[in-house]
Amino acid sequence: MPKHYEHVRKPEWLKIKLNTNKSYTGLKKLMRDNRLNTVCEEARCPNIHECWSERKTATFMILGDTCTRGCRFCAVKTGLPNELDWGEPERVADSVQVMGLKHVVVTAVARDDLNDGGAAVFAETVRAIRRKNPGCTIEILPSDMKGDYESLHALMDSKPDIFNHNIETVRRLTKSVRARATYDRSLQLLKRVKEISPEIPTKSSIMVGLGEEKEEILQAMDDLLAHDVNIMTIGQYLQPTKQHLNVERYYHPDEFEELKEIALKKGFTHCEAGPLVRSSYHADEQVSGASAQKRMKYMKGLENQEDKEIEFKF
Repeated sequence: MPKHYEHVRKPEWLKIKLNTNKSYTGLKKLMRDNRLNTVCEEARCPNIHECWSERKTATFMILGDTCTRGCRFCAVKTGLPNELDWGEPERVADSVQVMGLKHVVVTAVARDDLNDGGAAVFAETVRAIRRKNPGCTIEILPSDMKGDYESLHALMDSKPDIFNHNIETVRRLTKSVRARATYDRSLQLLKRVKEISPEIPTKSSIMVGLGEEKEEILQAMDDLLAHDVNIMTIGQYLQPTKQHLNVERYYHPDEFEELKEIALKKGFTHCEAGPLVRSSYHADEQVSGASAQKRMKYMKGLENQEDKEIEFKF
């Protein structure tokens, strides 16, 4: 019988300091008043108190609160989703405005029941946020939309600032960790985004502690880079309930620091790695870094152009 690690005392570095100040409680009330869902709550993110108390960024989960997939690591409920709520995009945009967010992450449950995977509502949510919050940067984190690239095109037409799609784990463990998703389909989706919109940074994430080997993590890094992914996040998997996958081991913070250094040396423009890191953790800093890098490339391009002009004159 497999050992359940949820009964084992977690390491000291996984203890979370709760901060239920007025900013946090006010934000929670705002979400309920507007009938909005957040992945922060549904997926039991360990950083919810930090992010909501600072109000720099928040992750909205659209298309309902019921996923058509049943991934064995995820706490979001699975079942038959409700009908589409076309008023949701405006409510999300209004909430972003009230909160005064500088950066917002929009994710969604997988909607395999829809022909476009929910891309139309997703795109309208991005546009609604833009209309009411022109200074706010937007990161999107969609499902693989069953590999439907027409739906991906429709989503990318909304012009997000960052496109995020998680491979979640190493190739060998994908089948046992994710439902109705494949490692290669996710990689191809990320690659296709760059073909559609080369200027938009792409991002992906993996969890560790599921039984992967270090070499497999490094291979995942190489696979992401080979598909033009710019940003990577690495965090510790935490078992949400007894019905979910067991934690095979807890990584030490020093191991995460080593993985971050390796990722940066390999060529990622930004990497967040740590026990409590999740896909949207410090997302505002990532988009700032990505924008700065794009400016540097632009300036370098101008310098090269000036050099060519000088060479031409002489």
